[in-house]
Amino acid sequence: MSDRAISADVIVIGAGMAGASVAAGLARTMKVVLAEMEAQPGYHTTGRSAAVFAPSYGPDGVRALTRASRAFFDAAPEGFADAPLLTPREILMIAREDQLEALDALIDTISAETAVERLGPAALKDHQPLLREGYATAGMLDRGGQDIDVAALHQGFLRLLKARGGTLLTNAAVQGLARGGDGWQVQTKSGTLAAPLVVNAGGAWAGEIGRLAGAEDIGLVPKRRTAMVVAEPDGFTRRDAPITVDVHEQFYLKPDAGRLLISPADETPTDPCDAQPEEIDVAICADRIMTAFDLDIRRIENKWAGLRSFVADKEPVIGFSRVVPDFFWMAGQGGYGIQSAPAAADLATALVLGQPLPAHIVDQGLDPRCVAPDRIGCTA
Repeated sequence: MSDRAISADVIVIGAGMAGASVAAGLARTMKVVLAEMEAQPGYHTTGRSAAVFAPSYGPDGVRALTRASRAFFDAAPEGFADAPLLTPREILMIAREDQLEALDALIDTISAETAVERLGPAALKDHQPLLREGYATAGMLDRGGQDIDVAALHQGFLRLLKARGGTLLTNAAVQGLARGGDGWQVQTKSGTLAAPLVVNAGGAWAGEIGRLAGAEDIGLVPKRRTAMVVAEPDGFTRRDAPITVDVHEQFYLKPDAGRLLISPADETPTDPCDAQPEEIDVAICADRIMTAFDLDIRRIENKWAGLRSFVADKEPVIGFSRVVPDFFWMAGQGGYGIQSAPAAADLATALVLGQPLPAHIVDQGLDPRCVAPDRIGCTA
């Protein structure tokens, strides 16, 4: 890259799912540069997702954005992906006797917006034959769950960005941001970028990007989550079995391409980094899974960790900074960023362009003030 700044209408920082999707949306009417710190986009959280579309998962705003995303998943633009983005995967939340109050509260919250079914012990075993006898007393079945082809979704947004004339820059870690009369100057590892507007989709690094820009502290905390793959037990044939999640989110198990994907659903605060699994979390995962399921885990075939970034209420942060002009937050997606990406990008695009909110988002009852950086005026 030359010493001369690359100019655009908007610079989107971070080419994971959030950045790629909003960059593609903005590229319809703006000249967009998408800057990625790594050699390949999606290296961090996007590439380490459990890949589930779960309408019943997450706080109110997340669930609204997830429901508003369903039409896109079912009918993406022509040429966006070569195969369906979703395949059916039921979601089963399970509860021990001492967790029934939490399960019933969840069912009360979710049933008004998503069709779910309360299951007793016999039905639980029918849906999840790996459950250990006597462990769970009841469960909530969400038949609307789906597996997401995360790679196809991510690559589809990047392809759409390119088709609309946008530019992807890799190896472009942000080293400084300064705003003057001509807009933003973004110093990156690969050179300088210039634009009137910056969108901060930096994932676990979004808080650091905000500080470089002089924006408000949104309280973003990256949290490590561990996952691993183990062998199926001999004779297991139910590869269509639901992803099974503890109602207090202490673990989950999901059949995955002839193996079992498992996690202790840990949320360990950490600095932004290339997250790696800790042996204690691997051991905790194996113990929790063997307690709840009739499994004897002797070998871990693969293990990894990723960072899911949250603010205090676990809702995403989508909106303009109240402190720094022309700086837009697209952060805090937590563990919900893949399933809500299409609608979240539509919301961000409309807010950036000053357009009315899309009808499919309005129809789901989302108040954009409830995902704004300051949450002022939120009616939730």
